[in-house]
Amino acid sequence: MPHIHTHHLLKTHHNTHNLSVFIIFILFIAFFTFFTILINPININNPNKSIPTTIPDHIIHKLRLSVTFLPLKDLRFSHIPLQGHTWFMSSLYDTHQQGQVQFQKFPSQSSQNRLLCLMGRDTHDGSWNSYALAWPDALPYNSTFMPGLTFVSYNHYSYENLWHGLSALVPFVAWHRMNNCSRRPARWVLYHWGELRLGLGPWVRSLMEATFDGPVNVEGLGGAGDGPVCFEEAVVMRHNEGGMWREKRMEVYDLMRCKARIYCGVGSEGRDGSIGMTLFLRRGARSFKNQSVVEEIFRRECGKVEGCRFMVAHSNNLTFCDQVKVMSKTDILISPHGAQLTNLFLMDRNSSVMEFFPKGWLKLAGVGQYVYHWIASWSGMNHHGAWRDPNGDHCPYNEDDRRCMSIYKSGRIGHNRTYFAEWARNVLALVNSTKMVQTSFKSTSSSPICNCAS
Repeated sequence: MPHIHTHHLLKTHHNTHNLSVFIIFILFIAFFTFFTILINPININNPNKSIPTTIPDHIIHKLRLSVTFLPLKDLRFSHIPLQGHTWFMSSLYDTHQQGQVQFQKFPSQSSQNRLLCLMGRDTHDGSWNSYALAWPDALPYNSTFMPGLTFVSYNHYSYENLWHGLSALVPFVAWHRMNNCSRRPARWVLYHWGELRLGLGPWVRSLMEATFDGPVNVEGLGGAGDGPVCFEEAVVMRHNEGGMWREKRMEVYDLMRCKARIYCGVGSEGRDGSIGMTLFLRRGARSFKNQSVVEEIFRRECGKVEGCRFMVAHSNNLTFCDQVKVMSKTDILISPHGAQLTNLFLMDRNSSVMEFFPKGWLKLAGVGQYVYHWIASWSGMNHHGAWRDPNGDHCPYNEDDRRCMSIYKSGRIGHNRTYFAEWARNVLALVNSTKMVQTSFKSTSSSPICNCAS
């Protein structure tokens, strides 16, 4: 029988006893901390007592006083308002994962875990509105704390226009998708040139309601008095879709298409190889001078192809869901240049677009005339070029003179019977050949379960 060292056993027993006491002590501290938080929750209505802290009061007081507000619109960068850090919140830089959207997140490591605070509600001069970062346990005096996730948007153009509104809000959908669609905003704060905007166009609002599965709350910051507003969590976008790979953009448009169809009750069934050709019209500026002739040309060519269905729709007479339904039945979209073409991404993937311009746009309109080429590419569509009317209103200046654009911008569009007919035949032949090798021509994103994998 081996000899047992009594002293060794006693020492081991003593160490085990000490370890047990230590574990019990740790568990007691953890339970006490949890119980303290449970009976003393964070008071979101009183930022002066927002988060329990052991920091001395005089230090917190100094931190509150040290919060520095800067103009939302930095006039020093008015000559390059959209480049780099932009003139909106110019002291801060974006987070950019390769191929994804550019954004700012608060709190985060890059903000040193500080919250975003905004002050000012000016709707006419963005330089009067301001922003700052503040520690969560030392928010500015007289501030209002807003819980939940807030989306803060910068738009250089308009939230009413379909194209410009969509361009500004697509990055939030991209961020939403990056987070597996698990994060929905409690509110939206909208800025144009640093000026607060209080609403979205109805089409844009409906699309965001569909995408985020709930109402869009545009925050006017009016309930905060004259003091600053600080957000528990905020995501800021100011570069639209800039920096995103085409593949990532297509995934975002797939998600919005899918969500819009569910929102509007549009089925995902195929169309048995039929071809939907839609003449999508607008009124006023950039409308066709002789709509009936244009309609007759394309209707006739569609009638020559078995299974082709021709439809005429007026964008100004349709609700958001009406437009979603029309696009879901369309494989070839025929339309003048204009905001109504933004609907093109609501067609099935690989659908076709035919665009029309008044006289003068090619030389004078700048890169903005190509936006529907871009969105067609980003959403997985085929843009089959544009017809540009060589005839139009007379300009008293040289046709290359920039002043002529004010005349050409709202010009109306004529027609060329021979060109339109041949163009239609070529596009129909391409689409028909695709249909013949598919049992149904529908987007994979038409599934009732929308893909939110990042």
